[in-house]
Amino acid sequence: MQHFKTQLKNESATDALGRCLARVLVPGLVIYLHGDLGAGKTALTRAIIHAAGYVGHVKSPTYTLAEPYELELDGQALTLMHFDLYRMSSPDEFLEAGFRDVFNHSTICIVEWPEHGAEVLPAPDLALFLSVAGTGRLAELQALSDKGCACLTQLNFLPNL
Repeated sequence: MQHFKTQLKNESATDALGRCLARVLVPGLVIYLHGDLGAGKTALTRAIIHAAGYVGHVKSPTYTLAEPYELELDGQALTLMHFDLYRMSSPDEFLEAGFRDVFNHSTICIVEWPEHGAEVLPAPDLALFLSVAGTGRLAELQALSDKGCACLTQLNFLPNL
């Protein structure tokens, strides 16, 4: 397993990590975001989505469970699905909504609170763990597949910029 740890001193560093992650996105990538409330999962996801070229408001799907974003990646149109499973009452709710079908070779899926759907979610390529550390955050990225390893190998993040 390949991994990367860094300190995010402020919101600008979180945005910078999001921009770097956006540059290594590939179709079919599944990213899990772990962390307590307020750890920065949604802020990081917003930064990724905006840096990937989405223009417009990126809202948290806390009540809808999922929000799709249409993007163009290397000239190819694709969908990035942002899931927030915090309020999901059971893994069955995920299945009944047909969300499992969204996880495919062409859709990028970012999942906040994946532990709420662990029984039914496909395995991630990348797992990101965010935690509050003083006024900033600690971030750990773990590659859990060949696709995830390729992303981390290409990641060029300089946290002090």
